[in-house]
Amino acid sequence: MTVIELIEASAKRLGEAGVAFGHGTTNAFDEAAWLVLWRLGLPLDALDEVARRPVTTEEAERVQALVAERITTRRPAAYLTQEAWLQGVAFHVDERSIVPRSFIAELIADGSIDPWLGEHTRRVLDLCTGNGSLAVLAAMAWPEVAVDASDLSAEALAVARINVEKHDLHDRVRLLQSDGLAAVHGPYDLILCNPPYVNAASMAALPPEYGAEPALALAGGEDGMDFVRRLLHEAPEHLSEAGVLVLEIGNERAHFEAAFPRLEAVWLETSAGDDQVLLLTREALAS
Repeated sequence: MTVIELIEASAKRLGEAGVAFGHGTTNAFDEAAWLVLWRLGLPLDALDEVARRPVTTEEAERVQALVAERITTRRPAAYLTQEAWLQGVAFHVDERSIVPRSFIAELIADGSIDPWLGEHTRRVLDLCTGNGSLAVLAAMAWPEVAVDASDLSAEALAVARINVEKHDLHDRVRLLQSDGLAAVHGPYDLILCNPPYVNAASMAALPPEYGAEPALALAGGEDGMDFVRRLLHEAPEHLSEAGVLVLEIGNERAHFEAAFPRLEAVWLETSAGDDQVLLLTREALAS
């Protein structure tokens, strides 16, 4: 058996088991490739180079056990490998924090936010930081800024600390425990926020993989806007005069627009479309 044959067989098992994706992969083949390459200690971005590599019986058994664990526990693959990737950057992750998958990472990497930034941009807040991935990516993208990363969960912040230290950014990324904006120290020139926004009906229908994540990081109340309402009310006093808020709301655009019908938002294009992430200026929030 070769690596590619083992991946194909594993993908078939995952597909037949009906596991749910969305925590770094979108289909059975990619998930199987991740699990196989990780378990064999092979580079995750080098499938073509190792596809025909022979697999020993012992290696195949170890992979099969990992795939079986993925199926029986319904834990996301990222929790099994304790690693997740955003924009080519590796992050530690475990059950103390949500698996990072924010589309804001794309906007940081491709420069979509940059037109609202400038010489005035010196302080950035990653609110609801989780495992700290957006804070790390922001610090990497904008070397001149200082980044605060806050979360209500002390456990999530412990994971974030691992990633800040992993990428040697402890001198530029400060971790803060805060209930929303209550204990942060603005004003900020940019606030990034991927908050809990899943509405109650959607929460009840989520696959078991999402149930493995901290509900605190997902559940946004009846219409998904509980946290967002408080954030938008308080944000102006925490933003500098030219400051902006970049907010991810997933599939909740209809609920967002129903809750804030007169708010002027700029919807930003991501790989998932133009209804997942929005940008709000301080002026728009204050008015």
